[in-house]
Amino acid sequence: MVADEASSFETSEMLATFLASTPLLSESWRLCTTTATSPPRSFLTEQGAGGVVYIAFPGIEMVAADSSWRTLVPLVSIGDVTLFSARRDKEDVDPVMVHAGMLNLLFNVFDQFQNQMLALMGNSNTKTIVITGHSIGGATASLCALWLLSYLHHISSSSSSVSVLCITFGSPMLGNSSFSNAILRERWGGNFCHMVSKHDIMPRLLFAPITPYTAQLNLLLQFWRLSTAAPGFGKLAVPVSDQQQELFNVVMSSLDAATQDGEGSAILFHPFGSYLFVSSEGAVCVDSSTAVIKMMHLMFTSGSLYCSIEDHLNYGDYVKNLSLQFLNHKNSMHGNIPDSSYEAGLELAVQSSGLANQESAKECLKLTRRMGPSPTINAAMLPIKLSKVVPYRTEIQWYKSWCDQQVDQMGYYDLFKRRRNTSKKMAMKVNMNRHKLARFWNDVIEMWEKSELPHDLAVREKWVNASHFYKLLVEPLDIAEYYGKGTHTTKGHYLQHGRERRYEVFDRWWKDGIAAAAAEENNERRSKFASLTQDSCFWARVEEARDWLNSVRSESDTSKLAVLWDNIEKFEKYAVELINNKEVSEDVLAKNSSYSTWVEDLKELRELRANVKRFPHNFNPFLDGEVIP
Repeated sequence: MVADEASSFETSEMLATFLASTPLLSESWRLCTTTATSPPRSFLTEQGAGGVVYIAFPGIEMVAADSSWRTLVPLVSIGDVTLFSARRDKEDVDPVMVHAGMLNLLFNVFDQFQNQMLALMGNSNTKTIVITGHSIGGATASLCALWLLSYLHHISSSSSSVSVLCITFGSPMLGNSSFSNAILRERWGGNFCHMVSKHDIMPRLLFAPITPYTAQLNLLLQFWRLSTAAPGFGKLAVPVSDQQQELFNVVMSSLDAATQDGEGSAILFHPFGSYLFVSSEGAVCVDSSTAVIKMMHLMFTSGSLYCSIEDHLNYGDYVKNLSLQFLNHKNSMHGNIPDSSYEAGLELAVQSSGLANQESAKECLKLTRRMGPSPTINAAMLPIKLSKVVPYRTEIQWYKSWCDQQVDQMGYYDLFKRRRNTSKKMAMKVNMNRHKLARFWNDVIEMWEKSELPHDLAVREKWVNASHFYKLLVEPLDIAEYYGKGTHTTKGHYLQHGRERRYEVFDRWWKDGIAAAAAEENNERRSKFASLTQDSCFWARVEEARDWLNSVRSESDTSKLAVLWDNIEKFEKYAVELINNKEVSEDVLAKNSSYSTWVEDLKELRELRANVKRFPHNFNPFLDGEVIP
């Protein structure tokens, strides 16, 4: 089947071909060489053709400290922008972390960079921003691009017309596996292209425990800095010594160990984005983390200490020849051309890698082959899978209608939470359906995040609407289960500690997809209450508000009471607004629902509070912190 021959490295090759056929690579490298003579803690901005703006960072500005060269620090935000969606990913035990020294380099220029970006984005002529850097400057460029992508998402994720591309040359590794996974989940991998030459040691350094080799490393950094600033560019004597040979050997053995570890779990730093491996024979582009590590190892083993140092300075030659080499390889594939398009693409990529051991290169590139049907085929099959779970959703809808008609007037949320005997059997069936629907939607998210579904699935109206309806219908049951079992007493409230990640993903799909259009359509005032409360977390907010009321009854600290009353009044205002706009379903206003009970409790507490203030000596108060005999 054609679908079975889909290959992710072919997609990466498309990126490489695009870059080679445009001025993006050559202009980026030209600016990198220009910044080599720039003052420290600076960067270069240049307006290109077609609304393209280039930002280039200088290469070597860092001296390796004995204790910090492999130090990782958590990365949550840059400036006031949170970099990744607030998700608890069970797959990532470790937090997102990056190299401490490289993050400090970013902080040195961030204010200036941020001001420059804000000015550029205020210019309607800005269409594309290319952020680039050589060597350690590539790490700074990557962090800046990451901030810009996050910023654009926060201000206008679906409407921004500015595209962002980060191109690095010989950049070192930057973050841990959680960092790499977070970029994949945000679907930003295609915004990063890292050019790595065949023997360059710099991109491979952080695979090794190089802290004992700080002196050798600083000598290399000094050599590269002087070479890039010199007119001869790389004509200085390469610092080859026994100590440097020892560093080379350590990097080589660490790469060898990394390739033996299939998942790369034993290494601190992990690749992210696409990697364009270049040699005198051509180039090959891959985006699989495992394949990147293996390709780095295969290419490095064919070199020497001298090559590994000098090759860090040869990117200008590779960029200059890349377009011609791509053209030559496409027109003159050696040997017989395979019948399969996949095999033909694989053969071309192997020849372009310039590796003598072509069988090893072929096995490496096969790691990037996507097994199973293509995303398009998977997307075509998805409605069939959805149709199989629709009956479960329908039964839950019927259960909600049944709850709303009961004489005890408790409503959908409270009846499921309490599981009364009259509805216990029915509630058990609904609970099973809840789990079945959760499995279906978790599978959809997993396929989407693994690129087994089209990238634009998250903005397709059908799937945005289906996921949103599921969230509004079923999340109240999840909340009821959470509080009904008392899980909040050990873990904390649902919103902070219990919400499943799929709902956070669906929040983002709705925001990025059709939320704005839906808001415009709903500008007209509703004539009747919604069939489903439009805030799927409404009942979790009710539970927190109930907790605040209980705390008010026992709290005597004046400042804490003020905070509690402020929280209560904010929720009350929010709930009243939803009700007035008829954005809640009728079960919220059921006589004995948790919300209606809360409203009555609040009313009584306010009356008691007012009486305490009017007749303080007739009561034994617990309000406002007053202690009256």
